[in-house]
Amino acid sequence: MRYAFSTLGVPGASVHRSAALAASHGFDGLELRAHPEEPIHPGSRAGERAAALRTLTAAGVTVLGVAGYAQVAAPGADEPVLAELRALVRLAADLEAPYVRVFPGGGDLPAAAADANAVRRLLIAAPFAEQHGVRILLETHDSHRTAAAAARVLDGVAHPGAGALWDVLHTWLGGEPPAESRQVLAAHLGYVQVKDVRSARELAPVGLGAGVLPLAEAVAAVPPDGWLCWEYEKRWYPGAAELPGQLTRGREYLEELVAGRAG
Repeated sequence: MRYAFSTLGVPGASVHRSAALAASHGFDGLELRAHPEEPIHPGSRAGERAAALRTLTAAGVTVLGVAGYAQVAAPGADEPVLAELRALVRLAADLEAPYVRVFPGGGDLPAAAADANAVRRLLIAAPFAEQHGVRILLETHDSHRTAAAAARVLDGVAHPGAGALWDVLHTWLGGEPPAESRQVLAAHLGYVQVKDVRSARELAPVGLGAGVLPLAEAVAAVPPDGWLCWEYEKRWYPGAAELPGQLTRGREYLEELVAGRAG
C-alpha cells in the first residue's frame, strides 16, 4: 500500500513545504489541489510546473493526482467543461501524475440528464487523457456521492482514460457500505480518499480514527497495491487543528489498518 495526503490540508503551502512534509512523515505522494489559490494550478507557466516537478522528485515524492474542480455532469455547454478537463490533464502530465480528480456537479438535474452530461463529456475527454498517460477520476461526491451513482456514469463511458475516486465520506453519507462501494467500483477504481468526521452533521475534519467513518472496512476493500490518500479539509474548516502535527500518527493509523486486514 502507498500513502498520500491532499494539499487541501495545508492551504497555500509551497510545493517545497508540502513535499518536505510528505517526505519527513513517511508519505509516498501528494494529491495537489489545482486551484488558483495554490502554487500550482492549470494557469501555472511551464517553468513553474517544471520547477515543481524537480522539487517533488528531489524529495522522493510522487504527485498522485491533480485535484481539479471541473464538474462533468453540470448543466450548460460542453466546451467550457472540456477545456477545463484538457487543462487539468496537461497539468497532470507535466507533473507526471497518473490521475486527475473531477466532480460530478449535477446539481438539481434529473439523474438521467446528469449522467448523460457526464458520459458525453468523459467519452470525449477520456481518450485525450489516455494519450497523455493520465486517467480522469470521477469522485464519489455531490450529485453522485455513492459508488453506484458514479458507476452508472463510468459503465457508460467504459474507457481506460476514465475511472473513479472513492471518497469514503460521501459513500458513507449516501448509506453505502464500504464492501458494496468496492464491489461496484471494482472495474473503475483509481485510488481512495480517507478522512474522518465526528458525525453526519459534524463534517469538520478530525484525526484518522477519531471519528465515526468505517475506515477499517474501507481500507480492507482497497487493493493491496493501491493508494490511500488522506484528504483533511482544512481549507474549508479553518478552525480545525493543523494537519502537519497529525501526519505521522495518521500514516501510522492507516498502516495499522492495512496490517490488521492482512492478519
